[in-house]
Amino acid sequence: MPEKLNLSNLKPAQARKDRKRVGRGLGSGKGRYSTRGLKGQKARSGSHKMRAGFEGGQMPIYMRLGKQRGPYSKDAMPMGPHRTRTVAVNVRDLERFDAGSEVTPESLAERGLIRNTKYDLKILGHGDLSKQLSVNAHNFSKSAREKIEKAGGSITWLRGEPEPRKPKRRLRAEIPQAEPEPPETEEEAAESPESDQSEATEEPESSSDADQTSEE
Repeated sequence: MPEKLNLSNLKPAQARKDRKRVGRGLGSGKGRYSTRGLKGQKARSGSHKMRAGFEGGQMPIYMRLGKQRGPYSKDAMPMGPHRTRTVAVNVRDLERFDAGSEVTPESLAERGLIRNTKYDLKILGHGDLSKQLSVNAHNFSKSAREKIEKAGGSITWLRGEPEPRKPKRRLRAEIPQAEPEPPETEEEAAESPESDQSEATEEPESSSDADQTSEE
């Protein structure tokens, strides 16, 4: 290595490969079409500056496939994660903890039950639990919650207990039906004022009929 490094003795640390020189005659093996083939888009200049995912003008793969949930328009940004991941641990796996100990995502990662604490933790109810434990997790299944509390333990929601979901369809309120009235007896029908009113309304009709006959 020279004593003083300057532009006159500057060279790469290792031998570099010469670039491919195309269009230098047929004898060079890279002449005539210069390794670009016959015609077509990729034989033209600037053809290697196409954007990623370009498929020659046909419908690209990212537009042919179905879209995932979530708003992707610019006016909807920023937005939270719409596709989440949950790591599940059954209550039978909690038997390796000592009675009275506190179970957390960090302690589960130390025991090798989960890889890391990056994702939310959900406790499932497969298996049996006979020890009193204090379990901290992001979510619990109904059976897991019952088994932990039945063994004398307690649960703690790391993000608060979720609210119950509302039903998608509201059940229509049943329309109360009127009770059928009991049939009237002959005595009640005779004494009811409705029968008198009906008779009074029938009288003028009879009088009008009499007038018509007299005119004839």
